[in-house]
Amino acid sequence: MLAIAFIDNKERASMGEVTIIGLDLAKRSFQVHGAYADGSVAFRKKLTRAQVMPFFAEQSSCVVTMEACATAHDWGREIGALGHNVKLIPPMYVKPFVKRQKNDAADAEAIAEAASRPTMRTVPVKSRDQQSRAVLFRTRDLLVRQRTQLINALRAHLAEYGSVAPKKAVNMQRLADVLDDPKNGLPPLVVDMGRIYLEHIASLTKRVDALEKQILTQASRDKTARQLQTMPGIGPVTAMAVMAFAPPMETFRRGRDFAAWLGLVPRQHSTGGRSILGRTSKMGQRDIRRLLIIGAMSVVNAALRTGKAKGAWLGRMLEKKPRLVVAIALANRMARRLWAMLIKNEDYWDPALVA
Repeated sequence: MLAIAFIDNKERASMGEVTIIGLDLAKRSFQVHGAYADGSVAFRKKLTRAQVMPFFAEQSSCVVTMEACATAHDWGREIGALGHNVKLIPPMYVKPFVKRQKNDAADAEAIAEAASRPTMRTVPVKSRDQQSRAVLFRTRDLLVRQRTQLINALRAHLAEYGSVAPKKAVNMQRLADVLDDPKNGLPPLVVDMGRIYLEHIASLTKRVDALEKQILTQASRDKTARQLQTMPGIGPVTAMAVMAFAPPMETFRRGRDFAAWLGLVPRQHSTGGRSILGRTSKMGQRDIRRLLIIGAMSVVNAALRTGKAKGAWLGRMLEKKPRLVVAIALANRMARRLWAMLIKNEDYWDPALVA
């Protein structure tokens, strides 16, 4: 039996070349799984980090698949430069193909198996420039979250001594005035700790402002970013987030596909021909989705203040639904229009004014 299997593998090797290679990424130990066109196993290998690129340099041009996880885009660019067709698959789509036990060899095989499906969805490999924009955006986001944590901590500490201030960074001056007041009745240790908080918050605010200026500069120089900002509710940060995290719009067949990719569509649990829709799925790119909802909420609040939405779609929705629900619905429409603007390479125009 072993001899027959050995002969069969040699015949397969002579009949055709490897068409798909699944690569399970790691820090030091990498697993590859090669498969022929009929899905049969060509090889299973364990590689060190230094052996990965020489290994793929020796392989003939084929489809190389990986999970869309940490370091995947960098490996995708490097391996793609060797002439291979690189595909990144979301990990949640690979998991159903793992057979029983979870190990590196099984993961590599599951990646190759998932890539062989003609309807499998893939993630485009990002360029170095696109990833650098993502680093800028995520760094600003991290510093803003750290500043918010410090503000909330200081508010909580001073509230224990009867000094209460509203949320948001604009109200920090109230807490600073309390700490500077010699009649505040606070213990000296609490005053000293509070000043440490204020110094750290001021330092983070300075860094956040510097990063926002950098984002504004890049948004003003980029033609596409300027184009996106013509839509109400889209600012420089949102425009740069779309540029940093969204794949090419040609990836989506229509605007509703882009909205679904962002997670701005109802979650579906339909059966027997009956359509059952639930809450917003949130199964998508959370950074762009969050910014679109914030921008939509600003449009909703402006419409309520000015009363200009009466008779329009937004006004009719506000008469029947809560503001947040309307903002999410508006964010869905904004996502669809963003797709159309980028596909057609045109500025925003208001359908109500055209009609």
